Amino acid sequence: MEESILGISLSGKTLIAGKVKNGKIEKSITKKINNKGSEELIISEVINIINEVKDDEVQGIGIGVPSLVDVEKGIVYNVVNIPSWREVHIKEILESQFGYKVYVNNDANCFAIGESYFGKTKGYENSVGLILAAGVGAGIIFKGHLYSGTHCGAGEFGEIPYKDHNYEFYLNDAYFEYKYGVAATTFLNRAKRKDKIALAIFEQYGTDLGNLIKTILFSVDPEIIVIGGYLSQAFPYFEKAMWDKINTFPYKHALAKLKIVATEQQDIAVLGAAALYYDAQNKSLKK
Repeated sequence: MEESILGISLSGKTLIAGKVKNGKIEKSITKKINNKGSEELIISEVINIINEVKDDEVQGIGIGVPSLVDVEKGIVYNVVNIPSWREVHIKEILESQFGYKVYVNNDANCFAIGESYFGKTKGYENSVGLILAAGVGAGIIFKGHLYSGTHCGAGEFGEIPYKDHNYEFYLNDAYFEYKYGVAATTFLNRAKRKDKIALAIFEQYGTDLGNLIKTILFSVDPEIIVIGGYLSQAFPYFEKAMWDKINTFPYKHALAKLKIVATEQQDIAVLGAAALYYDAQNKSLKK
């Protein structure tokens, strides 16, 4: 990982670019963009921020986008909160502009591979990175390699039906306001002060999350799950209820070594995007 790689994170109104070398971000820039702008305007914003961060050491680019992605062709579809980006051939555009190899994936997959290279799941062959924020997404690491699926759809556990809706409905941050009329940030602050109502609400959250994790265990049987996104900050308040539900999983041997942790990597969006480049150098799965 001695190569210098640019990691680009595009999410809604925020664009971040960082130069990553030896697991460290040597330089980064964060900009607000007009997410309602035209496709061409936002592409120009991406090109401009790359020009500001790149130098003669840079050898490649990784970019994470909240969307469906054709990983092979580097095409992003229907990007969340950017209406004009319905089909953008971002890999082709950036490779033509800069001459670097460019790798593109969705934000949840970037989170998972970033944690695998630089965070809590480093050293584990099979892991899941689970994001709990405005949405619920996950990335899967199988035999040390990012597994995106045929259409970059692997790990979309939030879309699985649950109760009257799906897991994402009950586990994203908007649910707190929908159900209780209070923002998730408020409940988090109240939980820190040991407010009984807030703690009870996060206990229910942990139960729902535990059911989701049981579904993940049935699906991919990881060694470790790392939780990221804004709601990972509430981990101490939902951890016990989450484990209480997980411990009802029927295959007890699968639970014996399972670890579930919260991320501690503040810059994982940029590091994860850069890790797409490193992962691509190891195209064959480990035996």
